[in-house]
Amino acid sequence: MAKGGNTYFALRDVDFSDAKSIEKYAKQLEGKTFQDVLDMGITAGDPRKTYSSKSYKGGMGNLLEEHYFGYKANSDSEADFSEAGMELKVTCYDVKKDGELSAGERLVISMIPHDKPVDPDFFTSHLWGKCKNTLLIYYHRDRSIDKYDQRISYVKSFTPPEADLKIIQDDYNTINSYIESGRADQLSESLTHYLGACTKGIDAKRSMADQYYAFISEDGTEVHNKAKRRAWCFKRQYMDYVLHEYMMGEGSSESIVKDSSDLESMTFEDYIISVISKYVGKTDRELCKTFGIKYTGNKAQWTTIVYHMLGIKNNHAEEFEKANISVRTVRVEEQGRVRESLSMAPFKFKELDAEKEWEYATLHDYFDETRFFFVVFRHQGDEYVLRGAKFWNMPEADLDGNLKRCWTETKDVLSRGVEFSDVKTKSGKHIYRNNLPGISDNPIAHVRPHTSQAAYRFENGIEIGNVERNADELPDGRWMTKQSFWLNSSYIYQIVKDV
Repeated sequence: MAKGGNTYFALRDVDFSDAKSIEKYAKQLEGKTFQDVLDMGITAGDPRKTYSSKSYKGGMGNLLEEHYFGYKANSDSEADFSEAGMELKVTCYDVKKDGELSAGERLVISMIPHDKPVDPDFFTSHLWGKCKNTLLIYYHRDRSIDKYDQRISYVKSFTPPEADLKIIQDDYNTINSYIESGRADQLSESLTHYLGACTKGIDAKRSMADQYYAFISEDGTEVHNKAKRRAWCFKRQYMDYVLHEYMMGEGSSESIVKDSSDLESMTFEDYIISVISKYVGKTDRELCKTFGIKYTGNKAQWTTIVYHMLGIKNNHAEEFEKANISVRTVRVEEQGRVRESLSMAPFKFKELDAEKEWEYATLHDYFDETRFFFVVFRHQGDEYVLRGAKFWNMPEADLDGNLKRCWTETKDVLSRGVEFSDVKTKSGKHIYRNNLPGISDNPIAHVRPHTSQAAYRFENGIEIGNVERNADELPDGRWMTKQSFWLNSSYIYQIVKDV
């Protein structure tokens, strides 16, 4: 059968013991919609099944399994194409406003056992068997059209490259160390780099399960804590890298680790710390001179210095982007006070107000998935001296404790209606204060403007500042200066004081 000048490779022609044969057949999906696949008439499942239902997780993947590859969708522990040792994974990408493609989700590989031992060796583990050879199918998730009309764009087999394997192996060991010490309840995706332990369950309460390994308290008591059910996954940012580098063939950012053999005797994080440590004791001016950077005193300058120390000239490091690591510089004053609180991206008032559950909130996802790299400079005279660096992720207790409380109180204020008070300064300037959570209301986080340019539109029609540029609409129709969540400077100091 001819199609586009090429011979069509039918299902009956596939050698399911040969990964190349399977990939050749699968490549024909490129350009097809899911409806096109259904119209082919291949079936191993119920044609009445609603694959597009929001409650049907993995529906599009199951559609391809049953209506293109001709086998019944299942949850077997073996690879989907067991004879060829190949796993089928269907995932999506989004198109941003600027036209750039972005991986739409993490890639869930398999469940992490909670009722039996974990395999101590990554390369003999069930996980490696599931991810060492993956047939990846990316489709465009266009929310403006029906799921069946969404189109498959990229099909290709994928094996994690050698440069990534040591980091993935270290991630596996890190996650296992928490599980084996009975601390599975302290896991989060932000603990690791490329391989994550994502939550897996209908909701937080129903996903809790007793753990196989006991936690040993200081008095020797054994406790089997409940923890959220989790699955091994490649993190969304890593899948974004896979999309651009392997599926689309685009060039990547500069790599910090030039030779993968550098990681043979140390972890990726230890390597990064060792590179930064070579410059400890140097001032910001000395570092600028070393790397040919013009000293400006601008906030962004210190971040540029960090990347130059790591051998990166454009502030985009491949490993950091793949691992969702946020580089943050911290300037500590001579009296031990951190100069600034740490800002997050501004949020939309209506979108935040519409969030129902903390576990799916934007703020929760950011801190649950993001690992931070703090580089600390200490004020000395009229310069800042590099003191050191550390990696950090927010502990589960803080994430689901005070950070959640700040989010909840912010939502409550938005729901009731923000209260404003007009304060007149000595110079006669009017400042409008609000009742969103302030820095003294929470030991971890607070809400305050993301811009120094105040802008409001009140119910009486009075406007202040550039509303269109610097304000956002509140749920009640008024407009207010754009706001962000901030980590308190005192909280940041507690994180970095050992540096």
